[in-house]
Amino acid sequence: MILFINACVRGQSRTKRLAEVLLEGRREEVTEICLERCAFPRVDEEFLCRRDRLVSEGKLDDPMFDLTNAFARADEIVIAAPYWDLSFPAALKQYLELVNVVGITFRYRSDGVPEGLCRAKKLTYVTTAGGPVVPEEFGYGYVKALCLGYYGIPEVCLVQAAGLDIEGADAEEILQREIRRLREEKA
Repeated sequence: MILFINACVRGQSRTKRLAEVLLEGRREEVTEICLERCAFPRVDEEFLCRRDRLVSEGKLDDPMFDLTNAFARADEIVIAAPYWDLSFPAALKQYLELVNVVGITFRYRSDGVPEGLCRAKKLTYVTTAGGPVVPEEFGYGYVKALCLGYYGIPEVCLVQAAGLDIEGADAEEILQREIRRLREEKA
């Protein structure tokens, strides 16, 4: 199963267009989590105490962990997250906070080193940006560090179209160039 984490909020999202091209024609089932529609809980002391209690009691099938378990059980993950306001969407950060659960997505070995528990062998991070530069640490790099350092997802890829809103740029041509590249890679 491919887990598609959609952090796009615009109806005509350029980032979502790229992600859909990446996913088109896939034989595997695709499950979409639209972050715009998620009612994220407030992560406060009460939430953390409840989460920690459920983990210590081994109740990892509690509905509180539905998003976490879906992430951990996915065979492949695609995240569509536009770069805006100098970062990725806040909903993606909220989602990742819920996914980071010891005992489901990772654990600590006896030497203190994290060990990934996720099934996915690949995560693809899809993004677009109006400007010419997307600093890696403000989106893709953050997710890549989690995948490699905690989740145990060994392959992390970036699909990106940038410079879309620069004066004189042909945004559609830039997108079409990346779409052609994606389709050529799949052929």
